[in-house]
Amino acid sequence: AGASLASFAVPNDQTGADTLIQKMLDTADKAGTQELRIGMEATSNLGWHLAHYLKTELQGYEPRVQSQIYVLNARKVARFKKGYEALPKNDRVDAWVIADHLRFGRLPHEMKEIIQYEALQRLTRTRFFLMNNIKRDKTYFLNQVFLKFSGMRQDNPFSDTFGSTSLAVIQELEPEQIMNMSMEELVAFLQDKGKNRFEKPEEIAAFLKKLAR
Repeated sequence: AGASLASFAVPNDQTGADTLIQKMLDTADKAGTQELRIGMEATSNLGWHLAHYLKTELQGYEPRVQSQIYVLNARKVARFKKGYEALPKNDRVDAWVIADHLRFGRLPHEMKEIIQYEALQRLTRTRFFLMNNIKRDKTYFLNQVFLKFSGMRQDNPFSDTFGSTSLAVIQELEPEQIMNMSMEELVAFLQDKGKNRFEKPEEIAAFLKKLAR
């Protein structure tokens, strides 16, 4: 079994990170080793900044001290922990399990990603999240349109349901209003909202009146 060389707690801030670095260096010096192998669970934003800070700061001690940082999948750490009998759940034990996991090997690649790439990764994930939200909200909106103006939901005469003119018709006019408007009034409304871009606004107006029946 591996020997436990030190056990301590530090605050989760930059001062704590600096204290952690110094304690690791002191412990490595006392143990007569020039290699630091650091492991932590992947905990989204909580561990991301610490991992990069440690890597950046420890590079200043090379080549005297060589450091490797491993960001471990929490589920894999939990499965590794099951190999021990009835270990309690607390920070000290979890840290020991991660350290033993590092000692046994079969580790993922050490963290070497360039921070700009990770920023791009996060931007891409955020964009994906936002696009899914927009898709969901559009579906909800279209369902509400069906309740108000079913024809516009099924046979929208506009190329883009969410275009300015289409939204103006949905938001500003009721089906009864469209039926009661003269063709001239409806055409004028469409031309105003569409900034005179429609080649045949009369056809669109006639189709809207048909949908409004």
